[in-house]
Amino acid sequence: MKPILLHGHERALTQIKYNREGDLLFSSAKDHRPNVWYSLNGERLGTFNGHCGAVWCIDVDWQTRRFLSGAADNSLRLWDVSNGVEIGVLQAESAIRTCVFSYSADLAVYSTDATMGLSCEMSVIDVRNADESFSDSSPIIRMPVKESKITSAIWGPLDRTIITGHDDGSITQWDTRNGRIINTIKEHRNAINDLQKNVEGTMFISASKDCSSKLFDIEDLNVMKTYQTERPVNSASISPKFDHVVVGGGQEAIEVTTTSTRVGKFDARFFHLVFEEEFARVKGHFGPINTLAFHPDGKSFSSGGEDGFVRIQSFDQSYYDFKFDF
Repeated sequence: MKPILLHGHERALTQIKYNREGDLLFSSAKDHRPNVWYSLNGERLGTFNGHCGAVWCIDVDWQTRRFLSGAADNSLRLWDVSNGVEIGVLQAESAIRTCVFSYSADLAVYSTDATMGLSCEMSVIDVRNADESFSDSSPIIRMPVKESKITSAIWGPLDRTIITGHDDGSITQWDTRNGRIINTIKEHRNAINDLQKNVEGTMFISASKDCSSKLFDIEDLNVMKTYQTERPVNSASISPKFDHVVVGGGQEAIEVTTTSTRVGKFDARFFHLVFEEEFARVKGHFGPINTLAFHPDGKSFSSGGEDGFVRIQSFDQSYYDFKFDF
């Protein structure tokens, strides 16, 4: 596989997202400017200028009309994808750690960091008629998070629930109608770095610092599969085409000298969804992989690393010919 290298960021990547069709790839990093690229050839389409802090989270709606970004400058910004113009900005009391559009894109959820004596808080906002007044709009519902801060979030079926991953390894299911907790589980021993749904929205996969990735049922949060590695997992994604998952991570460079060389490797690892067996690795990054995403057609995947590069990897024919014996 010959990758396409995208070098539009000066610092470590924090998140990458494809739009629904997969023709555009959005990326954010610890620099101040989220980018959008053509996924076919890696050409940069544009940059969203406005933040003055590390951009921690991004999302794009299903029509690729609006783009959402949250940053360490305590702001959540809504953009017009067609021209890169900022529609509005919401100011929070602390850094925005997660932001996600609902499936219908009528609503969006964002969460703040627990810093300087402030507790973590999750808010649901209406973005249907967003214009200049977006900056003055108040959330539909606020959900204070008193225990461990939220590190990742996804919407559940029919936009009725929100599922959040936390810094202590717990996963919580929230009711969006009243803001109450429906269910909480703790299957991980350390912080959860990423949550991603499958294409049907029936399952989701977690990535954790406890060196494992787990597959959950999205309705009742039952653990179905576990993918074990020997390094912290920063991101994991489910293939929309095959029963495959890809996980990526790696220890930070400062810690690599104090442990075995095997742990410090920075490659994307492929596991079979059902059998939990690793069958392939893809190398390339010069630091930990921070974020992963499968292309919506399942024929390629992208990874963003601590080295500031986004790598788009298209699969060779051998990937499609590979079969498990069972």
